[in-house]
Amino acid sequence: MLENDSNDYVIRVLASPLEVDGAAWNALLAAQSQPTPFMRHEYLAALHTSGCAVPATGWTPRFMTLWQHGQLAAACPLYLKTHSHGEYVFDWAWANAYAQHGMAYYPKALAAVPFTPVPGTRLMARDAAARQALVQALIDWCKKEQFSSLHLLFAADDDLAACERAGLMQRDTVQFHWTNATPVSGDPGAALRTFGSFDHFLASLNQEKRKKIRQERRKVAEAGVSFRWVRGRDITPADWDFFYRCYERTYLEHGNAPYLSRGFFQQMAQGMPENWLLFVGERAGRLIASSLIALHDPLTLGSGQNHSKNDLETADGSIRNLDGVETIAYGRYWGALERVDCLHFEACYYQPLQWCIEHGIGRFEGGAQGEHKMARALLPVKTSSAHWLAHPSFADAVERFLEREGHGVGEYLEHLEARSPLRKPAAG
Repeated sequence: MLENDSNDYVIRVLASPLEVDGAAWNALLAAQSQPTPFMRHEYLAALHTSGCAVPATGWTPRFMTLWQHGQLAAACPLYLKTHSHGEYVFDWAWANAYAQHGMAYYPKALAAVPFTPVPGTRLMARDAAARQALVQALIDWCKKEQFSSLHLLFAADDDLAACERAGLMQRDTVQFHWTNATPVSGDPGAALRTFGSFDHFLASLNQEKRKKIRQERRKVAEAGVSFRWVRGRDITPADWDFFYRCYERTYLEHGNAPYLSRGFFQQMAQGMPENWLLFVGERAGRLIASSLIALHDPLTLGSGQNHSKNDLETADGSIRNLDGVETIAYGRYWGALERVDCLHFEACYYQPLQWCIEHGIGRFEGGAQGEHKMARALLPVKTSSAHWLAHPSFADAVERFLEREGHGVGEYLEHLEARSPLRKPAAG
């Protein structure tokens, strides 16, 4: 643990997430504007103790914490990276440019959740002043340690504003998210309501997309595949084992070892069961596919309010949207042991969307990249990261590159929005 005093804060750089108290970390997270379950202490600790995000895999933890009067005032997950795998914001060209000029790009400093391209809070802080102090502490530490760069990935708006004030450069990318909302009157400017059924959702799409989705679902059904879902502590060890077989096979079929181990998911089942929902596909009595999604549960994370379980769940276990609290589902992992036409779309999109509609979930985030997701009514949204490079000339070159890239991302978003799958309102 490294420690020093700065502006009345005690700055401690920790060599493991286990060195910070989990309750204090989670309490600070719950007070943020855009918390996610992936920033919970249990999630980050599991990545470490399961051997997934550790020095041997190129993820050396150096968690940055700021303390004042013995209280945790600000904190962020920080890793030293010896490669750029598992990040989903691609800087390989920057690393190559450094190498071509005889300079070392790695190790670099990364404030992110390993293997998890989910937008949300990265710089946890009790107030704006503490957040700004945290950014400056990160920069000062990177300068002191002579790292090439600092990267803050998939950050919240509060984080990006603090980074901009500190002189970091912003980089924009595009993801695809689904929103459980439709205009009451058919006018896009009218009040919104959630979908009452999957058919109600389909009615919001243009004819081409409605037809395509129905055809894809019919192919899976006619192949004899049915799905069941199971949530939280009802997911049995056998369910988790089957899911991992599917997940691992998908990676291996693409020539890669999976980022996450069975041990990691075992810790999720033990420490964060309420945040997971599993879909299992069966055919002729055989288990053939599964997909796992994560849930933002206001009962356990980030509402900033005290609610009982009865405030959040109806008699059938569905989650109600609370005033000021958005419930979110995140598409994460999938795999299959048999090939069935359109099975991926059913397992990863249609089953989760149907569940979200039936349980009142406000948003489903589909993960990184994937323009094909638009055909399933996941619409483009901009996500952003922040970057600091120590070398002035490289920083200038990257800033010019990001300006050009940013214009391109803006034009790409306009192009995607013009291809919206949503039904256009009737004229007049």
